[in-house]
Amino acid sequence: MATSSASARRVGRRHPLATTALLVVGLLATGGAYALATTTATAETRAASAELVEEGGKLFAANCASCHGLQAQGTAAGPTLIGAGALAVDFQVGTGRMPMAASGPQAEKKPVQFTQEQIDAMGAWVAELAPGPAVPADRYIAGDGDAANGAELFRINCAMCHNVAGAGGALTEGKWAPGLAGVDPVHIYGAMVTGPQNMPVFSDLNLTPEEKNDIITYLLYVEENPSVGGWDLGSLGPVSEGLFIWIFGLGALIGVTIWLTAKSN
Repeated sequence: MATSSASARRVGRRHPLATTALLVVGLLATGGAYALATTTATAETRAASAELVEEGGKLFAANCASCHGLQAQGTAAGPTLIGAGALAVDFQVGTGRMPMAASGPQAEKKPVQFTQEQIDAMGAWVAELAPGPAVPADRYIAGDGDAANGAELFRINCAMCHNVAGAGGALTEGKWAPGLAGVDPVHIYGAMVTGPQNMPVFSDLNLTPEEKNDIITYLLYVEENPSVGGWDLGSLGPVSEGLFIWIFGLGALIGVTIWLTAKSN
């Protein structure tokens, strides 16, 4: 009887490696299912991306290639866009600066000629040519940063051209620094990163994405809050203030002087 019981126990006992083997099988099955699902999702994403790029290529060929070349290699009429990235396309086309209506010292902001979907498609096509700046994540253009730090950064890096209140100003050779009121935050970010026209490029080594968001926050604050000093006279500083004094202040003094002299006579 004792021998029979021992044999039964030996027959019913699991092998020491059985648990490990079951665990390995379970992991392989789970991993395989996950890999299959991921591969399918990736294939769908790539297909959608390829579709977007193809559409962007068609739009580029129809609207931009005459100046920038069929492969964006650049021509005598326009610079190369290889390495410009999707962000440059979003800024230039999204503000209506491109396509240019006519050659001139600087591309002017105009009504936008494309939908955002078309702009994204052209940006995707340009981004496929070579690595370049991409459109930033929403958290970097939310305008919820540190306005005080943004004001300091703006005064140091931007105010000499755009004016401390972002009102804009004249540059050399018929160019100008545009006013920044009413500009979409993503376009402010894009201008800082891509450096259009005479504007310098502020890479992440110069200004981090968070600091760029601080600058955007400051500009939004200035736009939403009226001048605490009263009439801002276009926020052009001593030029407009001096002109106001000369024309109206001095003019008023001369008028009063003439009136008093005429009255005494």
